[in-house]
Amino acid sequence: MARLLFILIFGGTGIAILVSLGTWQMERLAWKEAILADIETRIAADPVGLPASPDPQADRYLPVRTSGVIGDRALRVLVSQKQIGAGYRVISALETDGRRILLDRGFVRVSEDIPTPPEGAVTISGNLHWPDDRNDSTPENDVADNTWFARDLDQMARELGTEPLLMVARETSFSDAPVTPLPVDTAGIPNDHLEYAMTWFSLAAIWAAMAGYFLWRTRKTAKGDTA
Repeated sequence: MARLLFILIFGGTGIAILVSLGTWQMERLAWKEAILADIETRIAADPVGLPASPDPQADRYLPVRTSGVIGDRALRVLVSQKQIGAGYRVISALETDGRRILLDRGFVRVSEDIPTPPEGAVTISGNLHWPDDRNDSTPENDVADNTWFARDLDQMARELGTEPLLMVARETSFSDAPVTPLPVDTAGIPNDHLEYAMTWFSLAAIWAAMAGYFLWRTRKTAKGDTA
């Protein structure tokens, strides 16, 4: 009897803990989905002019439209596109309304040459962004070779003589081919809570099956001993 009670307590406690962890991840999933929906709404809103003093938190993903002249120099940030392969994000300076900011013009394959931007003013719609491209395994940017592994805004701003403010192009009034815009979206924001929840619930089911098996085995053994 004591062994049966131990299995019931141990099994029930384990199941309760695992189910609670799965439930918590489902709550986190709802929280993350609400955040992503809010970000998508902000990204798709009507564009406004560049704010005078942009805030990295309040103005992240802010849709903007501005006109200006794109600088000839381009920085190459290594990136990979699904079903396309390796390429570069092309970052240039944009001079607009007496300011110089960073412009993410979009994606170009490594085999393609980066085109010289058009002369004169162009109009660009996009979103302000403060990207977090760097992690513990990201190499340092090779400025001398113009091979960048992360969009370090302060470093890029020093290199191109701009504000540390990045506008990611969505639409342009000109053809920048073979560069194609790579707009801001929520695809790069991790949302693994459903997978985590399924893992915890699966472990709870396995734990329940194991507890049931040991209960059955213990009862069978006990009956055999009393026979």
